[in-house]
Amino acid sequence: MTRIATRPYALRTSETLRQQGVHPVLARLYAARGLTDSRELSSDLTALIAPAGLKHIDDAAVFLADAIAARKKLVIVADYDCDGATACAIGLRGLRAMGANVDYIVPNRFEYGYGLTPEIVALAVREKSPDIIVTVDNGIASVDGVAEANRRGIEVVVTDHHLPGDTLPAARVIVNPNQPACGFPSKNLAGVGVMFYVLLALRAELRRRGVFDAQTQPKLDSLLDLVALGTVADVVKLDANNRILVAQGLKRMRSGRMQAGVAALFRAAGREARRASPFDLGFALGPRLNAAGRLADMSLGIECLCTDDEGRAWAIAQELDGINRERRDIEAGMQDTALALLDDFNPSDNTTITVFDASWHQGVIGIVASRLKDKFYRPTITFAPADNGMIKGSGRSIAGFHLRDALDLVSKHAPTLIDKFGGHAMAAGLTLRADAFDAFAAAFEQVGRSWLDSRQLERVVETDGALEDAYFTIEFIELLDAQVWGQGFAPPLFCDEFKVVNQRVLKERHLKLLLEKDGRKYDAIWFGHADGLPPTARVAYRLDANEYNGVTRVQLMVEHAEAA
Repeated sequence: MTRIATRPYALRTSETLRQQGVHPVLARLYAARGLTDSRELSSDLTALIAPAGLKHIDDAAVFLADAIAARKKLVIVADYDCDGATACAIGLRGLRAMGANVDYIVPNRFEYGYGLTPEIVALAVREKSPDIIVTVDNGIASVDGVAEANRRGIEVVVTDHHLPGDTLPAARVIVNPNQPACGFPSKNLAGVGVMFYVLLALRAELRRRGVFDAQTQPKLDSLLDLVALGTVADVVKLDANNRILVAQGLKRMRSGRMQAGVAALFRAAGREARRASPFDLGFALGPRLNAAGRLADMSLGIECLCTDDEGRAWAIAQELDGINRERRDIEAGMQDTALALLDDFNPSDNTTITVFDASWHQGVIGIVASRLKDKFYRPTITFAPADNGMIKGSGRSIAGFHLRDALDLVSKHAPTLIDKFGGHAMAAGLTLRADAFDAFAAAFEQVGRSWLDSRQLERVVETDGALEDAYFTIEFIELLDAQVWGQGFAPPLFCDEFKVVNQRVLKERHLKLLLEKDGRKYDAIWFGHADGLPPTARVAYRLDANEYNGVTRVQLMVEHAEAA
């Protein structure tokens, strides 16, 4: 069941923003997203929250500065997704710019799984001989891995943003806005954002020591294209602080001042960097980097982001594009299998979905879980085979159902059921024995039944209400596109009542429409939907500038429609 709703907003707040110089429609949109002051819209780097608010960040800066002075060997242990790859790349670029002897290692997800494990420590020792390990986008749950590093005389700096478990690892320093007693106002930094902050603090420490001054210090703002890419691709909430990081990164991309690998990824994806948007980062560049970690080895993605050789960057970007096409083919097959397995699934009888198939690819189950969650609007976990009779699951959730906490509850009620788990409110991963699948599915469903009511299991398409006729223009679309929208700061979605003048199905999949409101006609398209609309419909839509034969016209991108 899906219904259209209108986001509430405070009229007084909207009026205050308008009086502060904000466009009247934007004032309404911002008020509905919780903004109360136009100063929260600043994208200047000077408006960033200062690093000092992050617990232990000064300790990390002193420790790393001492390590650089002593010429100690640092090895970054990265995660194998886009956030991990960008965090690794800025770590390598930033630390080298500050004189560090630094290398990296990224676990192959199929051999070693996630995070700093004892096995990864052993691999790092064999291949890289580190004095110090720095984790990026992982480590907060690596109790055993850190203990193994300590046993071998290797000190560990954890930089992470994931939620901690009951026990913290015994690392030399932990920098994570979500660790206990950290007062940093933005809990939504991605892994790449945390590493960027560590570099800012380290640079300040090296300035204090006289290694650099304001003129000679490394220009860390040159890394902001990578920070923006990792932040958007990891789907963290775009609060005011993250919006600054993303806006600054997009600004660099649009002006052509980006890493060779980022430029090559734009080209491989057929997107224009001069018009870079959060959509490009989340749905064009991010998936091409993630494909390497899903199907091959994220070292390839990290090399793409670290090389300054444009030819090498382009060659890797093309390879990543090919891997991403392969990923899409695998995903399509898995999706077909999943829908066949769920042929008898009745959403009204279930609050959750758990599904496993022995033919599935570990690297793609998270995407399939996301697709099933979108289709059925239920917290979903998909499983694929792992080694030694184990299966690995990847989950995606819906609003109001904290997935990691749900797994924690299952684990507390049945301590032998889950081998290990971790994640966020909206996404999580776990490992369990194949023969425990049915018991886990039942336990997970039990949590769903106790936490979710029928209202929460109803998909709500939140809109910003009607849009005045005067704003169906290319100029207004450009104004909207100039803002940073994304997770937790939803792109504008309007809703109006239209007459359906004409409708036809394209390629048996998409509904092409001609709609009319107040005597004006608008082209519209509803992708992935082939069922016709009644003569009058209530339509939720985004505005799009559609260019065809050299002419740009306003087009409505339909998200949902219902009888008026």
